[in-house]
Amino acid sequence: MTAQNTTTVDVTVNGSEHELEVEPRTLLVHALREELGYTGPKVGCESTLCGACTVRLDGDVVKSCTVLAVQADGAEIQTVEGLGDDDELHPIQRSFQEEHGLQCGYCTPGMLLSTASFLEENPDPTREEIREALEGNICRCTGYHNIVNAVEEAADKLATEEAR
Repeated sequence: MTAQNTTTVDVTVNGSEHELEVEPRTLLVHALREELGYTGPKVGCESTLCGACTVRLDGDVVKSCTVLAVQADGAEIQTVEGLGDDDELHPIQRSFQEEHGLQCGYCTPGMLLSTASFLEENPDPTREEIREALEGNICRCTGYHNIVNAVEEAADKLATEEAR
């Protein structure tokens, strides 16, 4: 039985099914972090400007700070925790590490998921295309040069893996 001021939401996060009882006003970022323990999405600006809360919702990149959890009912969600696995980092994660595309790490989960979606659509981007694709993700530490390098390196790694 559902409590009076809550709604049942069924989501699949990184391949695991979850049933949640949430207030209708609960933001997806809070449901993911506080109810399910997925701390990859960060609470930053809460207005879609910074991208720290970026997740993939049914394959689309969204800012989870402006999506209600009830809007995600029945959805497949990917957080940064679902990008790699316990044994090996995803090529995008390795590239960000190797190219020093992160410093404090607050923006990194959003950068990684935005990069993953972008490279699926554009596997051989120019530096300008990379910068445009990541406009919705703000980094206050790196100056973006190493992030762009990391995305280029990730594109090369992914192309090499596909060629195998």
